Amino acid sequence: MPEFPYSRLRRWPDVEADNLQASDATDILLVERALALGVPGDEIAVIGDEYGAITLALTDAGRHGIRVHQDLATGRRALARNAGELGLGGFASHELDADLLTGARVVLLQLPKALAELEEIADAVARWAAPDAVLVAGGRVKHMTLGQNEVLARSFAHVQAERAERKSRLVVASEPLPVPAEPPYPVTAEHDGLTLVAHGGAFAGARLDIGTRALLDVLRLEPTPGPADVIDLGCGTGALAVSWALAHPDARVIATDRSAAAAASARETVAANGVRDRVAVTHDDAGSDLQDASADVVLLNPPFHLGNSIHTGAATRLFEAAARILRPGGELFTVFNSSLGYRAELTRIVGPTEQLHRTSKFTVTRSIRR
Repeated sequence: MPEFPYSRLRRWPDVEADNLQASDATDILLVERALALGVPGDEIAVIGDEYGAITLALTDAGRHGIRVHQDLATGRRALARNAGELGLGGFASHELDADLLTGARVVLLQLPKALAELEEIADAVARWAAPDAVLVAGGRVKHMTLGQNEVLARSFAHVQAERAERKSRLVVASEPLPVPAEPPYPVTAEHDGLTLVAHGGAFAGARLDIGTRALLDVLRLEPTPGPADVIDLGCGTGALAVSWALAHPDARVIATDRSAAAAASARETVAANGVRDRVAVTHDDAGSDLQDASADVVLLNPPFHLGNSIHTGAATRLFEAAARILRPGGELFTVFNSSLGYRAELTRIVGPTEQLHRTSKFTVTRSIRR
């Protein structure tokens, strides 16, 4: 069998750079293990396949009917594009639910960064996969922790870490344990009249992260427009969108995030705060489905990581998206780590930018669309 052309895979529409690849050794180890186990494709589920390397390599090896869940919209689009470029099919995308896992005997997982996300995934596998299901999880050794094994042990009777290979390691979890009647996620927390609901993969969980809190504190003091079209770009659990809707009943708000876990969390946050009539939530990549010049206000707390890599490219894409979405004269309110110094970039991409608040940790700015 010819070797799968991993080098032909691209990250697009995600950020591409010389130090960012579309596959790694963990993908290859997971593919090799799945092929060695010899199960048919319709008994394999793949979770966390960032750009399609695992799914497409297995499909290329003749495993058809694979079910795959990717949290990020960018990953889903990259998988579709890479499949088209290679002329491959035979897989189906799902959310993290029973349709993904029912009957699956082998589940392949690229380990997520957050233990809460891993806990939700492990519970889902134990809850819905076949009684004899085996979860094969993998990651780069430098990013793996004993805490991951402990989380897996809550849902599986046997958890065995294997020897490292090519700077990656597999952890095999078997014999799913009985699950509680209700899944562990989403979780809910109250914050001074704001209810946040969070799935395991949502950034900061049900906490109000300090960057969002800093931006909210500034917005309470700023004069704001009358009835307005407002976008919470990279909404996370929806704290900014819902807070704006509660403070401005005449506003029309769209909350959007590339993470499916975040979008699901935001929808439940919207419902919990009684603002479904004026806040819509979408799962999208950098607001790509939003019309040009359609917003009066954009709220943005951008990430500064791409997976496990510190990279400002994700923020730049969101600045560019805000510039496209805003009407001339529209306002972008941004909070970011003070050490990153985004003000010049915001001025270049969006328009004149002023600092509204600064601490040693966070800076809040307002940019006016030219």
